[in-house]
Amino acid sequence: MNRRPTLLAAIALTAAAALSLSACGSDDSSKDKDNDKIAGADTGTEKSASPSASAAAAAGRPKIELPSDLHYTFEWDKTGDADKDAVLSDGEQFIKATDQAIANQDPLDPAYRFYSEGELAATTQEYVQRFVDHKARTTGTYRFYDESVTVRGDGTATLTYCEDQGKAYNKYVKTGKVDKTPVTKNSYVLYNTALKKNKAGVWVTQDMLSERASGKCQP
Repeated sequence: MNRRPTLLAAIALTAAAALSLSACGSDDSSKDKDNDKIAGADTGTEKSASPSASAAAAAGRPKIELPSDLHYTFEWDKTGDADKDAVLSDGEQFIKATDQAIANQDPLDPAYRFYSEGELAATTQEYVQRFVDHKARTTGTYRFYDESVTVRGDGTATLTYCEDQGKAYNKYVKTGKVDKTPVTKNSYVLYNTALKKNKAGVWVTQDMLSERASGKCQP
């Protein structure tokens, strides 16, 4: 899968980290090539609430609403450990909150800022801004799998997981056009994230490393 150069310019997280685009596509300066809509895609603003929206609202967390043509499959198993399961849940919410900011075309959307902090929050703002600049958002289905959670006694944790972007694409908000691209080894991305439990009891993501075409994530 070709990465869109203008949307996917590397953004520094740390000296060794970059936040990569959670959608696939080719250069938007090329000729029109994908007039087909994916199943369920639309050009309107209809949104569906996150499955955990009610629980999140009850806990004072921001409500996350996503476009009806954006879907997720989280193949993350419950561990039975309260802290590990909380890391998985809050890690999932950060992913969705970032896509909400992109869908809303709002680099300062409060939801992702609730689930991240520090340099990662600043970098996520830049990342969302790139979508806004190109009037694009994400659409399709993302699959997350092969997760691994480690929780430490000092209130920090690591969460690693794979992402399948094979059925996820860039969509232009004004025209509704979707860049559909073939599935390749670059459709699979390995993430290694660092989280910390804040005073409110939320596991906020502080840092993220990604490796596209990771051998660990290939089918």
